[in-house]
Amino acid sequence: CRVHKPDGIAVIVYAHKSTEGWETLIKSLLGSGLVVTAAWPIHTEMKARLRSKKSAALLSSIYMVCRKLEHRPSGFYRDVKQDLKQYLNKKLDQLWDEGISGADFFIASIGSAIEVYGKYDRVMDDRDKDVPVLRLLEDTRTIVTNYAIDRVVRGEFADKISKMTRFYILWRWAHGEAKAPFDEALKLAQSVGINLAEELDSGFVRKDNEHVHVVGPDERTLDELIGSEELIDILHHALILWKDQRLEEADKFLAKKGYKHSEVMRRVAQAISESLADSKESKEKDWIDGMFTGMSGDSHDADDNSQTKLF
Repeated sequence: CRVHKPDGIAVIVYAHKSTEGWETLIKSLLGSGLVVTAAWPIHTEMKARLRSKKSAALLSSIYMVCRKLEHRPSGFYRDVKQDLKQYLNKKLDQLWDEGISGADFFIASIGSAIEVYGKYDRVMDDRDKDVPVLRLLEDTRTIVTNYAIDRVVRGEFADKISKMTRFYILWRWAHGEAKAPFDEALKLAQSVGINLAEELDSGFVRKDNEHVHVVGPDERTLDELIGSEELIDILHHALILWKDQRLEEADKFLAKKGYKHSEVMRRVAQAISESLADSKESKEKDWIDGMFTGMSGDSHDADDNSQTKLF
């Protein structure tokens, strides 16, 4: 920033997923006096590389354009947060239309958030205390999470989905069937209001050393699913019955739980299937597509409130 001419620009390329890494970068930028005026993800990695198949690796690097601009002296975070939400929603529309998805989508949003936050020399809360960068990252993630849920599940059903099922859908969308570092899993869980520590090694959330794995129906048993009223557990229960050729039992089970003709269930299943579209070896996708393709033939029995079939 010191050696730049007034109209000069600096382009910074960054692609680290950890919260600590981004917090360090943001503090460095803000402390230097540079203002991020544009941030875009550019695909720099091959999908077929070995590491991307075994982990939730980023496929993009974030290119941030920084300039020497006049800063506003200070701002209250309540106002900055409102500006952040409005700006991010527009930016997220662009990212979505560009085909950015998964972990790349979340990371790209951080670059966009810096554009708003970085315009001020100081951002304060209502008690005149400086707002830490970590809070910016947390609020950004919440905004992006809500946006992603609305788009992945097609909007009007998002508010009918429980926290755990939201987490499952977002994981499949962001990471597919790959494992992810505990820090990433923690932040994703926090963004939907879940205490990850309470969910580890129970249900579909499993800890594997320093990584977290969200398991599908092929790694679960009926014994652990019996009695659960969680939508994703009910879906997994039905899928296991379908896989075992217990079709009539699966049909009766969904009817008993009130999901036989549920559009919410179909939207959730479709969102998961579409998130796994690039995986040619996904048992979960095969099971979902197989079961719901068969069930679609029964759509004429649906009640008057059912929507158009999705499979």
